Amino acid sequence: MNQILFIQTGTGIDVHGQNITKASVRATENAIWYNSMPGIEKNLPDQRLENMKVNVKLAVPLDREKLDTEKVKEAIPYGTVTVEVTEGGMATSSGIILKDKDDDNDLMYIVNAAVEVGY
Repeated sequence: MNQILFIQTGTGIDVHGQNITKASVRATENAIWYNSMPGIEKNLPDQRLENMKVNVKLAVPLDREKLDTEKVKEAIPYGTVTVEVTEGGMATSSGIILKDKDDDNDLMYIVNAAVEVGY
């Protein structure tokens, strides 16, 4: 990415099921959900959304090898999307194991996202 225009941040949690992809998609959606970029096209090369680049940075506590980055990319509606994964976030107790929610243990996963938009 040559020029970053916006950085949006968010948090996603999977309380039950220990699904790192679900928490990561939620963090990405949370980062972009409450934002509007009405002038973005005017700032992109050729003023076209397909020239937008989006880099999703995820801080993931556990199970990084189980993360489906393609599902994270699907959360971004426009542009060319890349995903970077680093150690971070949090795994903490939910206080209960619910087998009907696919819990293997009592951990909930918390993921932080920074979504960079530019060209």
